[in-house]
Amino acid sequence: MRGLLLLPAIALLLASCEQKTKAKTVDARPVRTITAAKGGAGETVVLTGQISAENEASLAFRIGGRIIERTANVGDRVTPDQVLAKLDPQNELNALRSAQAALHAAEGQMIEATNTFDRQKTLLPQGFTTQVLFDQAQQALRTVQSQVDNAQAQLHIALDRVSYTELKAGVTGSITARFAESGEVVQAGQTIFQVARQDGRDAVFDVPAQVIRSAPADPKIVVSLTDDPSVTAMGRVRTVDPQADPITRTFRVRVSLIDPPTAMFLGATVKGRMQLESTPSISVPASALTRINGQPAVWIVDPKELTVSLHNVSVERFDPGTVVISQGLDGGEIVVTAGVQALHPGQKVRLLGAAPP
Repeated sequence: MRGLLLLPAIALLLASCEQKTKAKTVDARPVRTITAAKGGAGETVVLTGQISAENEASLAFRIGGRIIERTANVGDRVTPDQVLAKLDPQNELNALRSAQAALHAAEGQMIEATNTFDRQKTLLPQGFTTQVLFDQAQQALRTVQSQVDNAQAQLHIALDRVSYTELKAGVTGSITARFAESGEVVQAGQTIFQVARQDGRDAVFDVPAQVIRSAPADPKIVVSLTDDPSVTAMGRVRTVDPQADPITRTFRVRVSLIDPPTAMFLGATVKGRMQLESTPSISVPASALTRINGQPAVWIVDPKELTVSLHNVSVERFDPGTVVISQGLDGGEIVVTAGVQALHPGQKVRLLGAAPP
């Protein structure tokens, strides 16, 4: 009878032990991990950009006026003496005729003053004139000579202004942009055409600051077409913008191409590959990164106790899918890569299969 009474108590005790065992099993949260290891050779960075002209010229009229003719379009190849557009030249032609008339008048006065001076020069030694009249004739000749010089200069200015009514290419290349049409009134210096010179090609990339910091002093860059990777060219960095773009926070880098193939035409999309310098850094999946006190951190597993703890790290750069750690990890640590959102310090974990690095 007494044994029958003990059966419920034994059952309750067994149930309690089973619940504690289950609770312990639940507390050990499953996580995926990797073993941190320092990288050897420098990584390869791949960025996307486009082909542009090494030098571009903005063409504009030197004077203002109304465009009466435009003979070039975007995509046209141009030569230095080719006329691309014309302004209404009526005002400049009127100024030219006025300058020519002023020069003719000054030249007539010059003839008269020269004759007077010659007579005074002949009469003075013979005593048939005075020194005062001779000096007056000489001064009048010099004054008229200055008027002739001024009229000639005004004529040259008028001729130049007439020539400025025609916009010539001045360079050999291709038109990449057009900013005005026939009938428009334009100001002096207003860009009418953008011309890409044919003397060189650049590959232009928007590069993050951390890549620029990790790049070698004189990097060699392999540039290839995106739609045909077999078309390649070597390049060297020509310029780096001193200020980052205010929106993307990247720096515009122009890479000068060495003997680019003809398939790398203006505007073509390309990829640039560059080998970074070898640095003592560790790469972990981006999913391993979390934050503590506003600073980057990762969860590290104690291999004996199978508990986790947070460790602050310094991030060198962010690559697609991975994070490069420069400080905070020495190599050999077990880093949690999946399940970091639900962990707390000292929590027991159960290691699953290692995630790919």
